[in-house]
Amino acid sequence: MELEYGARSDTGCVRENNEDSYRASPDMQLFVLSDGMGGLECGEVASRMAVDTILEHCRRADSNPSLPLTGGRIGGVSEATNRLASAVRVANSAVYSAAQGSAQARAMGATVVAVRFVGERMSLAHVGDSRAYRLRGDDFEQLTRDHSFIAEQMRQGRMTEQQAGSSRLQNVLVRALGIDPFVEVDVSEELVLDTDTVLLCSDGVTRELSDAQITAVLRETEEVQEAADRVVDLAKQAGGGDNITAIVVRPAARPVGAFGRLGKWFKDSA
Repeated sequence: MELEYGARSDTGCVRENNEDSYRASPDMQLFVLSDGMGGLECGEVASRMAVDTILEHCRRADSNPSLPLTGGRIGGVSEATNRLASAVRVANSAVYSAAQGSAQARAMGATVVAVRFVGERMSLAHVGDSRAYRLRGDDFEQLTRDHSFIAEQMRQGRMTEQQAGSSRLQNVLVRALGIDPFVEVDVSEELVLDTDTVLLCSDGVTRELSDAQITAVLRETEEVQEAADRVVDLAKQAGGGDNITAIVVRPAARPVGAFGRLGKWFKDSA
């Protein structure tokens, strides 16, 4: 499946530096986004280390399929999904090791959300509260589940959506890269339709924009780079209280062959 993508990252209106990082590898059909934690340069280092490590591990595995999986195999999912989970675990080890290197870096950590397209399926792996969404027709669905204190409280019925929106605990994660030597990675697999649009984003997007606002942009914007730009611009205009990153991925439009064009001409001229 041929893909097209657009991506953009912005510091926002409040932060002095950008702790978000992303990587897009069209040749591997792999897209990764990470939001760093730790303040000042630590967050930037953590997120950059996370995305680079994931790409490097997947590229090494492509050239050497016998490369061992880190952290064991997850049952019920494909080799591609297991490899993506392995890459996230390797990134966790890298960030954790860096965090142990000095007292200043002890708070270093990162979220990550990564997708890889293989044929007509998409492998998804994530840790933290950076999200993946899919727009399919009129259905805008969050494909990831936040690993945050607020999300846990809402899932347990201890906090309403309104209470969550005003809580000062929105930055508290219950799972992230680099905090512990080992991390549990959530994975899933999705069938990809020709009309699907996939969005990866940091919480700088989702804290500022509603699902309806994001849906409108993705539905109304034909070019993927323009869609990513509009998502970031709208989040910035809405306050830009955090770093803002968006990656928009769609199956590329298939060219219409000669017979298809001829059939359309007859239909239109009937």
